[in-house]
Amino acid sequence: MKALFPLPPLRVLLFLLLLLGAFAGLLYLLLPSGPYAPSALDLVFWAALIVIARRAHVALPFSASISHVFVVALAAITLFPPWLAAGLVFIFSFNKDFGRPGYTWYKDLFNRTQSGLATGLAAWAWGWVHSQPIPYTYLLEAVGILVASLMYFLVNVGSVTYVIHLASGASLRKVWFENGSWLWVSYLVQAPIGLLLAKAYQTPLIWGWGGFTVLFMMLLLYFSRFYWDEKVKIEAAFDDTIEVLVATLDAKDPFTRLHSERVAAIASSIAKRMGFDEYDVKRITYAARIHDIGKVAIPDSILLKPGKLTPEEFDLIKTHPTKGLEVLRPMQSRLSKEVQDVILHHHERWDGSGYPSRLKEEQIPLWARIVALADAYEAMTAGRAYSPAKTPQEALNEIIMHAGRQFDPQVVKHFEALWHEDPIWKDREEFLRRYTLPAHLSGLPLRSGSGQVSAISPASSSGRPGSS
Repeated sequence: MKALFPLPPLRVLLFLLLLLGAFAGLLYLLLPSGPYAPSALDLVFWAALIVIARRAHVALPFSASISHVFVVALAAITLFPPWLAAGLVFIFSFNKDFGRPGYTWYKDLFNRTQSGLATGLAAWAWGWVHSQPIPYTYLLEAVGILVASLMYFLVNVGSVTYVIHLASGASLRKVWFENGSWLWVSYLVQAPIGLLLAKAYQTPLIWGWGGFTVLFMMLLLYFSRFYWDEKVKIEAAFDDTIEVLVATLDAKDPFTRLHSERVAAIASSIAKRMGFDEYDVKRITYAARIHDIGKVAIPDSILLKPGKLTPEEFDLIKTHPTKGLEVLRPMQSRLSKEVQDVILHHHERWDGSGYPSRLKEEQIPLWARIVALADAYEAMTAGRAYSPAKTPQEALNEIIMHAGRQFDPQVVKHFEALWHEDPIWKDREEFLRRYTLPAHLSGLPLRSGSGQVSAISPASSSGRPGSS
C-alpha cells in the first residue's frame, strides 16, 4: 500500500527545510518595507496570471520543466512591495497536477518555495539597485530589471539543479549543463518583458485598465509557446519514425529479432555496474537502441544474405556507422556527442583493427566500448544463417578470450561479473520470451526559449526520463 504522506529522500527533505527556512527569514526581513493595500482587482488579476503562467510549461531534461512564471514574477516585483510579490508567487504558483497521486506534496512545496524565494531575492535586488545614485530613471530601471533577473535565475535554476542532483545522483555539472547553462541568456533577454508588463498595467492603453494590455502581451508570449510546442511535436514525430525504423530492422530477420532491445538491456546493465548515474544510463541505453540505424541504408540483399558476405559486400556493411549519422542528421543537434560516438564507433576494436576510424584502446569512446561488447554478445548468441548461435557460456568464453584485443578489458570484467548474476539478457530465448515493453527512444534534451525552471517528477527507471 502506498503511503498517504510519502517522504522524499532525507537529503532532499533537509534541503527543502533549508529553503523553507530561508524563505520565511526573507519574508520577515522584507516585511518592514511597508504595508500595502492593493485593490482586490490587482490581487485577483496578478494571482490569475501566475496560475496561468505556471500551468503552461514544457518538459526539460532531468525531470524539470520551464514556464512563464519568471516574467510575471518580475512584473510583480516592480508593482508590489517585495513581501507581497514573493507571497503571491509562493501561494499561486502551483502545478496543474497539484493534488494528483503523481505530484507529491514535497514537489509542490519545493517548487512554490524556490519560486517565492527567487521572487523575494529578485525584489530585494530591484530595491537595492533603486537605492543607488543612478541619475537617469530609464537607466535605473533597465539595470534594476537585469540585476533582478540575474538574481532570480541564480536562485531558481541553482535550487532546481541542486535538488535534481540530490534526487538523481547526477553530477551538479551535468545537471547544470543540460538545464541551466543555456538559460541565462533567455532570462536576461526576456527580463524587459516583465518590466513592460508592469508599465503596461500602470499606464492603461485601452478601455481605461492596464490589465487588457497585459493580457494582450501575454497572448503574444503564449503564441510563441504554441509554436515551440509544435516544434516539440515535430521532433517527437521524428523520434517515432526512428523507432519504427529500428523495429523494422530488427523484424526483417529472425536472427535479429529484438537485437537492438537486447543490446540496450546489456549495455544498460554494464553502465549501471560501472557506476554511471541514472541519466547517463538512459542515454547509453538510447544510444544502444539506435546504434545500427545506419543499416536502413544497406540493401536487404546484403543484410539478409544467407551466406557469407564477399569482401565488397562487407565493405558496404562497414559503412553503416557513418550512414547512421547521415540518417540522423536532421536531429543531430539533439544528439549528444556521446550518443553520436556510439553510432559511429561501436565497431572499433581495442587493438585498433576495427572500423571506421581504426581507433584503439582509450581513443575509443567509453560508451562505444560498452555497446560494442553488448552488440558482440547479442550477435554471438543470436547466430546467423551462416553461423550457428553460440551458447551463453561459449559467447562469454570468447569475449574473455578477446579481452585486450577486441574488447576493453575493464568492460569485460564488469560484463563477466554481471553474466554470473544470471540477468534476463544472458539467455536470448529467455529474453525473447519475457520481453514485453520496448525501450522508448524519446528522452533527448528539449530546450525551450524562456521561463522558470521547476522540478516536476523523480527520475524514472525506464527507458524514458520522467515527465509530467
